[in-house]
Amino acid sequence: MSNLEAHAKKLSQLHASGQLLVLPTVWDTFSAGVAVEAGFAGLTVGSHPVADAIGSADGEAMDLSEYLAVVKRIVDSVDVPVSVDVESGYGVEPAELMARVLETGAVGANIEDVVHSEGKRLRGRQEHADYIAAARAHTDAAGIEFVINGRTDVMKLGTAVFADPLAEAEARIKLMEQAGARSVYPVALTTAEQVSRLVGAVSVPLNVTAHPINGHGAGKLAELRELGVRRVSFGPLWQKWLAEQSVAPLHSWR
Repeated sequence: MSNLEAHAKKLSQLHASGQLLVLPTVWDTFSAGVAVEAGFAGLTVGSHPVADAIGSADGEAMDLSEYLAVVKRIVDSVDVPVSVDVESGYGVEPAELMARVLETGAVGANIEDVVHSEGKRLRGRQEHADYIAAARAHTDAAGIEFVINGRTDVMKLGTAVFADPLAEAEARIKLMEQAGARSVYPVALTTAEQVSRLVGAVSVPLNVTAHPINGHGAGKLAELRELGVRRVSFGPLWQKWLAEQSVAPLHSWR
């Protein structure tokens, strides 16, 4: 079994375990090494913190090849499974996108429904599910137990776009699960009630973004576990917290 296959199998098993999985969001080999030293079983690479680290911007403003080169360096620096945020796909067809991600050694990917390259157009429910299904078909054909984390931004868009964003998020995560997502990620959930409802809507893990110190609006680790959350990532919040912690002591050296 290749290292790619072994890491993919491990990440898939972690998602299927029924246990809450925390995947710190990293942006370079240094942060990845810190997270592994802290004992985490896997990592996510976030487009937002990587963009901040290389002087670019989130929202598919990075060159995909440059971004994936960062991902490959991270993957090569650690011996745990790594998932990567590919936003909406950088305008690339699903099969090509997955082929390029697999070349980095990453064994999972966040795929979101806001298409930044098309004026931040929101994919339709079925359109996004079809993109995920095509991506999953490619990794299945490659014999890799790849973990797609299907993301929807409808809660973030809110009532300005949807009369009932939570109902729309529920419909979308169900379709993403049916399409082959091994976890789902309705961003911008803020309450225990929201989290509980969407946890109950799917059988795959529900991902929430938490602050490494302050937790989530629904609680910290114990409360999230009690609600049935089975995947937590940090998005850009760990990186931002480190920056905040650095300002005061550095200030004294002016």
